[in-house]
Amino acid sequence: MLKWWRAANGARKSSAVTPTRHNYHTIQAVPREISGHRVAVLERAHGRIPAVVFSQSYVQRNPNDPTSIVATTSVSQKLLLSTERKQIKAILKDVKLPFFCSTTFPLQIRAGSGSSTILDTKKVLPIKIHRDEEGNILNIVFVWAEDGTELMVDVPILFKGEDVCPGLKKGSDDEDGGVLGGESKRQRLVEEVREGLVSAGDPSAAWSGFD
Repeated sequence: MLKWWRAANGARKSSAVTPTRHNYHTIQAVPREISGHRVAVLERAHGRIPAVVFSQSYVQRNPNDPTSIVATTSVSQKLLLSTERKQIKAILKDVKLPFFCSTTFPLQIRAGSGSSTILDTKKVLPIKIHRDEEGNILNIVFVWAEDGTELMVDVPILFKGEDVCPGLKKGSDDEDGGVLGGESKRQRLVEEVREGLVSAGDPSAAWSGFD
């Protein structure tokens, strides 16, 4: 999966953006003052998913390597929340992983469960979903993603037209894997894309691990 810098206001995107369904998803949450295993178990028992929102900051592990930048979490703007399980599952059904964790959403913080009082509305980016062994969501980690904020985002890559690509069809019969046949060819394509981004001279095209 490719990793690069982008501004939360979509500076790297075309100005003519076609609206998609995820633009209409607003995550609703309520403040949570207490953390801990027992509290989390109680929250999940009542149909809620514990969540936390951080500020995202960065550390350059190797001063001589601009690609060694990794994301860290800052507790200066840490906020504990509880989200509704039904709503999160509905959003994940529409905006499936890994796209969910590369999409910004409006976050609406309400005074309490069922309350119509809105305390705050901001934009967030989901960066991690923790699950148990059965696949049930245990908690979600977000980072603040207000306009102008630079974030490190996992960008999914989709290969379209594989079922009709002559090179891939030929790959099974060709020692070299055809024009684009085989995983090695596909990986080479990804590397070429990566090299193209890095060699473009854009310091924001940083490649590093981020979890």
